[in-house]
Amino acid sequence: MTLALLMPSGFPMLAESAVGQFSGKPYEPELDLNLPADSSNQLPELGDASQTVLSARDEEKIANQILKQVAVSQDVFDDAEVTDYLQALGKRLGASSPDKQQKFYFFVLQDKSINAFAMPGGVIGVHTGLFTSSNSESELASVLGHEIGHVTQHHLARMLASQKYDMFKNIAATALALLVMRSNPQAGMGAMTAASAAGIQRQIDYTREHEREADRVGLTILQDAGFDVRAMPAFFNTLQRATRFSDGNMPSYLRTHPMTSERIADMGNRVQNLPYKQVNENPAFSLMRAKIRAFQGSPTQMVEEFKNNLEEGRFQNEQSEHFGLAYAYLRANQAKNAQQEVQWLEQHGMVNPYIITLKAVTLAKLGQVPEAQAQFLQGLQRYPQHRIFAQGQAESLINSNQWAPAVSFIQKQLQTFPDDPKLYEWLAAAYQGQGKQMLRHQALGEAYVRKYDFPRAVDQFEIASKAKDGDFYLQSKVEARLKALRLQQALEKDDDKG
Repeated sequence: MTLALLMPSGFPMLAESAVGQFSGKPYEPELDLNLPADSSNQLPELGDASQTVLSARDEEKIANQILKQVAVSQDVFDDAEVTDYLQALGKRLGASSPDKQQKFYFFVLQDKSINAFAMPGGVIGVHTGLFTSSNSESELASVLGHEIGHVTQHHLARMLASQKYDMFKNIAATALALLVMRSNPQAGMGAMTAASAAGIQRQIDYTREHEREADRVGLTILQDAGFDVRAMPAFFNTLQRATRFSDGNMPSYLRTHPMTSERIADMGNRVQNLPYKQVNENPAFSLMRAKIRAFQGSPTQMVEEFKNNLEEGRFQNEQSEHFGLAYAYLRANQAKNAQQEVQWLEQHGMVNPYIITLKAVTLAKLGQVPEAQAQFLQGLQRYPQHRIFAQGQAESLINSNQWAPAVSFIQKQLQTFPDDPKLYEWLAAAYQGQGKQMLRHQALGEAYVRKYDFPRAVDQFEIASKAKDGDFYLQSKVEARLKALRLQQALEKDDDKG
């Protein structure tokens, strides 16, 4: 697979990304207990060579640059439920990885191709096409485990060390240019010429040994995290079949992760010796998969697709198909039809935070704002870690010009979700509604901090420091924060020069 990135631009509101209104461990034995002892199971010792190219601090800096681009991307599938589901899945896998201290940052890219990619600092992007082509959560987890393997084995740093790429800026520039090219090839060509891009692509493509190594690490992670290990070779076979009639236009995952018969046989042989255990399917996977599908084509097209699937019985999970149809109806501005799907789901015993979100958004689309707000609050009471409820209620209060309740509500939610830039943006909107300029720009500055955009954060705090409507305590707080951000900027500039 290729270490690649992507190019971003402004998160839509929850309303835009959603509907236009508001926005166990079944496997006990260790992986290799039943496998023949051979050298292929041994992973290399990661010595100092890779660290001379990319230190932990370098990887963190590159990750922050990438996340800054992701935070403003129009190509990112900006949905708190999907993102939080993926992050929770990744966290579960990361806890079973060789490096328990490594942080991982997952995001979803709006792209129908079957792909996922890993970058320095634990940044992992997942295409929507990978979600829709996975038949189970274990299949999706098998790909994430593979990507986590690339990160924990420091494959990029090891390749760069062997190629003597010893300048941080070159590494960061390469990563960012490839991120641009993955999302927008034409824009990417503005970052590098075709010849240099092709050369860099060849230079950082993973070697076959890196792929086999990531497969083995990923399989261990998959087992230790309690997923179905047979999902990995099953998904490999699915990918290989996808190329038979592709006329050379194979899925991008296969272009960057060549599926050799050797790799497929290797994984098949390894899982064959492992005991079979039933893995309970997480209902969140099929619901999030259906939600993503609902946003893949035109609203009318997706309504017809879900309806036809239900009429012809072409689905893996009937409830999820109704769930996806509801979101397709909402996109098509058919809220009454969406409400009927919500009622069907409730009548068939679907009770979870995702249904509450769907119901709240549907009520808002119908103009029943108090009822929608009641749903968001009910959801928060039952599922206090479900971030989209906080976002939905905050946006609802702002849209209703309820400035004081919005400030009170958002401040409370920031205690639970301190790193959510959207909450800070809506807090700024509420302060603006109250005419409180210092507080408004302070909140906007904190939003930019959480988007890894420190120059704009400094700008906002400078504006806040010059506002005349704050008391001595607030003025001191703003100036102290501004001083800290300026110091951080200076340190980063010194790092770059060094």
